[in-house]
Amino acid sequence: MTRIAVIDYDMGNLHSACKGLEKAGATTVVSDNVADWQSADGIVLPGVGAFDPAMQHLKDRDLIGPIHDIVATGKPFLGICVGLQVLFDGSEEGQEPGLGIIPGMIRRFQREPGITIPHMGWNQLTLTQPEHPLWQHVNTDDWVYFVHSFYPEPADTTMTAATVTHGSQTVTAAVAKDNVMAVQFHPEKSSTVGLQILSNFVAVIQQQTPALSR
Repeated sequence: MTRIAVIDYDMGNLHSACKGLEKAGATTVVSDNVADWQSADGIVLPGVGAFDPAMQHLKDRDLIGPIHDIVATGKPFLGICVGLQVLFDGSEEGQEPGLGIIPGMIRRFQREPGITIPHMGWNQLTLTQPEHPLWQHVNTDDWVYFVHSFYPEPADTTMTAATVTHGSQTVTAAVAKDNVMAVQFHPEKSSTVGLQILSNFVAVIQQQTPALSR
């Protein structure tokens, strides 16, 4: 069975992320032990909260170098919410440098009449990499669940895998390049569509490791 390591850095939603992945057919281990990551078939970096505390927790556990190393192996890697944001160079929310795995910045939503910040609740995706395997059986205009006041702005716009519109602003909702995938929304809270996305991530792992599918 597909084994996924969920990185433990004390930034929330670990249980719900694991539950969603297990429903998608994986077994999970929550760990900050690099040996557990190395023995896993795929990696998930979840997170809720603020950018600077997330980066500080990663520093305190000496996980920054190991995350770079595990990404460099080519192992499928999925960031969720703050787990997406810390992959970038930095954020307008704080002062800490990010991991710098994805060039670009995390930006603050601009206030305008008629919209709420944080952007909280269900909204519709527009798929900009519709053929990406993360979107198998997922369609433009499918609904997913968001809770965020900041959004990713990749320096390379071809990395944007999906967008979402909030008020007059259309922003990146997911990024994908090579083995790194990340979503700003919460698939574990996004009902059938979210479960499909997590199942697709499991399928990406299985396709990379054919013995898992036998």
